[in-house]
Amino acid sequence: MIRSLFLLIISLSSLFSPKAFQGDIIDDLSSYFKSSNAKEIAKNFASTIELIIIDDEDVYSKAQGEQILRDFFIKHPPVKTSIFHKINTNPNYRFGVILLSTSKETFRVSVTMKKLNNSFLITELRIEPAKD
Repeated sequence: MIRSLFLLIISLSSLFSPKAFQGDIIDDLSSYFKSSNAKEIAKNFASTIELIIIDDEDVYSKAQGEQILRDFFIKHPPVKTSIFHKINTNPNYRFGVILLSTSKETFRVSVTMKKLNNSFLITELRIEPAKD
């Protein structure tokens, strides 16, 4: 009986897409930032995203946001990342702060995500110099 129940649970769990559960998206984003992977980060952008990078702030399309992020990585190649803070208990909201170290300076990356169409998408991305 227990074995049958176990097999049923395993077979049902394979029906659900891993994207529907979206493990810990902040952990994934941290690794994408470390590897300068603007394309993977942008896959998590909402259709429009508010980008605040150092002193520039505006609302961009998903494609524009990816290009701006790519340009940022060219100017500031990452060396390492660490997760400073995250909020992942709200069913409709995620927030994380990632410390992004480059060869010249460290940045504080704040990521705001909202649940849209059953997955969390980045609505605001803020990259600013880390305060000592």
